[in-house]
Amino acid sequence: MAKAIRYHKQGGPEVLQLDDVEVGDPAQGQVRIRHTAIGVNFLDTYQRSGLYPMKLPQIGGNEGAGVVEAVGPGVTDLKAGDRVTYTGLAGSYCEQRLVPADRMVKLPQGISDDQAASMLLKGLTVHYLIFSTYQVKKGDTVLWHAAAGGVGLIACQWLKALGVTTIATAGSPEKMALAKAHGADHVINYSTENFVEKVKAITGGKGVPVVYDGVGKTTWEGSLDCLRPRGLMVTFGNASGPVAPVNLGILSAKGSLYVTRPTLGTYIATRAELLERSNALFDVVLSGKVKIETTARYKLADAAQAHRDLESRKTTGSVILQP
Repeated sequence: MAKAIRYHKQGGPEVLQLDDVEVGDPAQGQVRIRHTAIGVNFLDTYQRSGLYPMKLPQIGGNEGAGVVEAVGPGVTDLKAGDRVTYTGLAGSYCEQRLVPADRMVKLPQGISDDQAASMLLKGLTVHYLIFSTYQVKKGDTVLWHAAAGGVGLIACQWLKALGVTTIATAGSPEKMALAKAHGADHVINYSTENFVEKVKAITGGKGVPVVYDGVGKTTWEGSLDCLRPRGLMVTFGNASGPVAPVNLGILSAKGSLYVTRPTLGTYIATRAELLERSNALFDVVLSGKVKIETTARYKLADAAQAHRDLESRKTTGSVILQP
């Protein structure tokens, strides 16, 4: 038996409970891993709350790092003792679990388990957003909301390394300073300042070619007003709640705008894509251009408190659970 944080109904953080679960031996194509670090992400809160319906009961979480304990039949590229990490597999808030071997990524030397659990979902999200959803180029100016969060801090550093100017928003002076320290060129407090006016002033009234928005409901309309004609609105999260139904005519009225709602799963659907993006992330971290910092650690049993702190915007950077 292994300890796991599971919810039997969807709702607030209080529905998360510590249960004993049976793990068993790996079947064809599976490995059993023992977690050493587990990532905590806003996605986990969406699933727990019911925003994203889940089959119940459900173990929380979607990301982890650990050590392979056993391999099932047909697994040839992993062995017991290998350090691995993964993302996109619901059910990571546990001590041990069975996982598909082809969704595991081996960890290179120089990347710690805590770093891996802090960065794979967030770092791969940044990679697909800036290299695929909208391919940034040197000299671009982009707007990135919630830049002091785990995804935002990775983005600010990576964009800086690419020669991209980042206009970052955050909700407090402390978070603004954090985004600035991680490479943001301009910072705006979207709790107290009109970020549309600020963006227009910074860009000489032109607006930006792309907005990366993981906040959702509260920044949607303003984000559209920050775009130049034929600009792209990338809404990839719902930290403030989901965007309300939209009359598509607003896109033409504001300058023939484009909008997309991407998810990481689509961009790492094949093993080749998963490895390509993971290797690019590992490379930029090992180069020192992007630094991964685990800013908060909670015991597995304290997952509910981790969710409370994440949802109340008390955290910055990357949060992990320790089994």
